[in-house]
Amino acid sequence: TLRAAAAAAEAGLPLSRHLVRHLATTVRPLPVPWPPEAREELVTLLGAGESTVGVWEALEAEGIITRLLPDWERVHCRPQRNPVHTWTVDRHLVETAARASSLTRRVHRPDLLLVAALFHDIGKGWPGDHSVAGEVIARDMATRIGFDKHDVGVIATLVRHHLLLVDTATRRDLDDPATVRSVAEAVSTASTLELLHALTEADALATGPAAWSTWRASLVADLVKRVAAVLAGEAPEEPEEAAPSAEHERLAIEALRTGEPALTLHTHPEEPAGDGEAEPVGVELLIALPDRPGVLPAAAGVLALHRLTVRAADLRAVELPNEVGERADLLLLSWRVAAEYGSLPQAVRLRADLVRALDGSLDIRARLAEREAAYPRRRGVKAPPP
Repeated sequence: TLRAAAAAAEAGLPLSRHLVRHLATTVRPLPVPWPPEAREELVTLLGAGESTVGVWEALEAEGIITRLLPDWERVHCRPQRNPVHTWTVDRHLVETAARASSLTRRVHRPDLLLVAALFHDIGKGWPGDHSVAGEVIARDMATRIGFDKHDVGVIATLVRHHLLLVDTATRRDLDDPATVRSVAEAVSTASTLELLHALTEADALATGPAAWSTWRASLVADLVKRVAAVLAGEAPEEPEEAAPSAEHERLAIEALRTGEPALTLHTHPEEPAGDGEAEPVGVELLIALPDRPGVLPAAAGVLALHRLTVRAADLRAVELPNEVGERADLLLLSWRVAAEYGSLPQAVRLRADLVRALDGSLDIRARLAEREAAYPRRRGVKAPPP
């Protein structure tokens, strides 16, 4: 069965309905663990690229997949809980393997990448954290299909941490050595990091257009580079503070002259990593303002009030001579933000609200509480995982 499926996928041909039904009536359970030949045919099938999807679905429709991999039944036609996903859980797993097939030349063990791609969300068929549950299930499935103890451990680690790189890269400070060390401790080896990097990209590309972009890819690549250096025994690089840009200097001078915040918004198109047109979904927000107590909470509150999500932030303090020759302390804030939904706010409106927040005429906490109270409360409802 696997031999016929692998041959069809490699040739880019569909399996005829008659043949699949014949295979369904004649297929026999494979011994556990599978013989090496069967495992190799599975890997060949998964590595065939886009043609894998049609062949796999033909086998799945006749129940052949669940006979080969009983745990697959729990994800068969299972809907996703997060709307970012394009496909059902089972289709997403196969799509991820198809995407991973184009990345196999980047890794030393393509077989582990392809199988981990097929199993990475298998835990969604069980209650609890799907990564934690998936690690257990993937370990059992990898053992069933004949991988040795070491390879089983690698596959289980990839499944357990398949969200680690993208979550860390987009939500944590990569200049913090503790952040990089925590990822290095989780992956343990450079070879596992290499596989996890490829799996992360394949998973995101198979999820949907909103899940991967050049921005996310660059952050993940930066994290991987830093983790690889730690695993190689190199000391983490100390971040170098870049000199203020001309735009920052202009804003700082304006803030010093007026005694109030000066800001500007620069729209940056975020290009999809695959095919598609760039969309202006992110902006760089530059703010210069006199340093005084409450500045950061006020700025963060105004961003929250305007439903702006912070993707990256940088803060630096500078001194400039004022009109009487004394040194005045200023803060330069650089934020990479994106609208939660809808259009981006105007810079004039942001500045006006920031001025009001700083002078006390705008009660940020009350406004946010008022907005929160407008939503019906649903007890026990949590945001769905990816």
